[in-house]
Amino acid sequence: MLKSTTVKESNAIDSELTREQALVRLAISDYVMLTKPRIVLLLLIVTFVPMFLTGGGAPSGWLILWTMVGGFLAAGGANALNQFVDRDIDHVMVRTRRRPLPGGRMTPTQVLIFGVLLGVLSFVVLWWQVNLLSALIALFGLLFYVFVYTLLLKRSSTQNIVVGGLAGAVPPLVGWSAVANEISLLPLIMVAIVFYWTPPHFWALALMRQKEYRAAGVPMLPVIAGERETYRQIVLYSILLLLISVLPVFLQLLGPIYLVLALTLNGVFLWQAIDIWRKPTNANIWRLYKFSLLYLALIFLAMGIDNLFFAPSPDAVNFVLRLPF
Repeated sequence: MLKSTTVKESNAIDSELTREQALVRLAISDYVMLTKPRIVLLLLIVTFVPMFLTGGGAPSGWLILWTMVGGFLAAGGANALNQFVDRDIDHVMVRTRRRPLPGGRMTPTQVLIFGVLLGVLSFVVLWWQVNLLSALIALFGLLFYVFVYTLLLKRSSTQNIVVGGLAGAVPPLVGWSAVANEISLLPLIMVAIVFYWTPPHFWALALMRQKEYRAAGVPMLPVIAGERETYRQIVLYSILLLLISVLPVFLQLLGPIYLVLALTLNGVFLWQAIDIWRKPTNANIWRLYKFSLLYLALIFLAMGIDNLFFAPSPDAVNFVLRLPF
């Protein structure tokens, strides 16, 4: 009898531990979800590659590590604060209603504190372990995303994702400045590449989710200007993206390997954009959206591959900006 009771108590304890472990795992999963890790991974790629293009040789492993940590914290904090601000509309959209706040698994205060904490930690880590310039650039990106995009533009203008795209375009500057402690022309062109990539990438998603954006009261371009105008704008920005992408070659900042890869990637991107304009099926729109994610990673990797074989020309057009202190 005693043995039977002991077994029952042991099973009850094990069951309680299992429930507690499950709750802990769920809590950790929710905090990770707040950072939008899949988006952050792409941003870290465009942070990582510029660190090898400054002309100063390969950076140390520790510098890479702390730059990646600081970049992750900044992007994760911005994403968490974005979800805090959008807590009143996230439950309307299918792709966001499972997030911790609309799912009722976290409180707004928890999310706000978490987002602010990540932002502060990002600044401290980058300033302490990297340099002040990279810390300030990362902080600018976070503040621009939260205050200019999320609070000012997202619910008031069809240009929300165009202007707001500048926030997602700062990671190349963070990576470059982490090594060089300065800003020059090539990383600014990298910023422009991400900036002009953002509208066609996001408008493709908006076309697929326009009913949800309309229900949430978010004036995305397809909702306000219509689908045909959105197709036209996607093609226009794809052309601008191609021109910006090949500019470093003509300024002698990158070499022929990058030119070939950039023309190939942009050719596919532009062809898919035109295909949407000519035949706007869900399959074509979704194809462009998925390829755009791959495109951004590959265009930056193309820069890294080119750098292995070709150094910038001594006659390259360039300038340098440094902190005055």
